[in-house]
Amino acid sequence: MPATTYRIRLEGIRFRGKHGVSRAERGLPQDFTVTLDVTLPVTLLPRSDALSRVFDYDRLASIVVDLGTSTSFKLLETFADRLIARVLAETPATAVTVQVKKFGPPTSVSVDAVAIELTGNRDA
Repeated sequence: MPATTYRIRLEGIRFRGKHGVSRAERGLPQDFTVTLDVTLPVTLLPRSDALSRVFDYDRLASIVVDLGTSTSFKLLETFADRLIARVLAETPATAVTVQVKKFGPPTSVSVDAVAIELTGNRDA
């Protein structure tokens, strides 16, 4: 049976960025990881078993790292929303889900990491 859905999932895209509400958080680079789940049109599936025919997922990882390291965001939600917009604008993706994880968030109790997840779709 032919494929009906084409999804690429990149897990654990790592970068050091200056994101957070406080000036101190934005002053020093912190570790972040992103999981990016991108739905592409099935028509983009390669018709042959050749690397040159497949969607370049390195391009997706590069978009994440570029945005995460070139701009400082106070909120993870803002970063994730901008990332969805950029992936939809720069690729043929029809839907994007982004999970952003920040380690050692400034909380009143011990928390190893916080993660937020957003999904966006291309307008029909």
